[in-house]
Amino acid sequence: MTNRTIDYGNLMHSAMRGLIQKVLTRVSKEGLPGSHHFFITFDTAHPDVELADWLSDRYPGEMTIVIQHWFDNLDVTDEGFAITLNFGNNPEPLYIPYDAIKTFVDPSVEFGLRFETREDEEDDLDDDEDGSEIVEIDEAPMAEMAEPAPEPRKGEAEIVSLDKFRK
Repeated sequence: MTNRTIDYGNLMHSAMRGLIQKVLTRVSKEGLPGSHHFFITFDTAHPDVELADWLSDRYPGEMTIVIQHWFDNLDVTDEGFAITLNFGNNPEPLYIPYDAIKTFVDPSVEFGLRFETREDEEDDLDDDEDGSEIVEIDEAPMAEMAEPAPEPRKGEAEIVSLDKFRK
């Protein structure tokens, strides 16, 4: 008889990625409502990420994009999303699969999601006596995690350091 368990970590990540997909689908159809905007940090080394060579050279591990004032060609699929952002008056297309996303934050409503990799989880998990993993969910308000970003100049995307989101 095999020991079967429910993998709550993967189920939660799947649900969180589904939420991101639904939000981006709505934005692609209706635009950003009110003061909503997103900081999305992703793994630039993920094999399915597509971005300009100069961006991957500049951000070899991770990169944070801001979807706020100007974006174009937002195309949302079941696996990820494509978007064109402006980097110093250079429109650049990007493709980001959901499983490359590390954080998704909407500071206008103090909402954020953080995806942990296996290496990150080793620091954050406790092992119960039966070998099961106990995952602690941090419910701190996002205001404690992110300071309001300065307004980027019109027509230009802002890249912010992930350090703004670390506790």
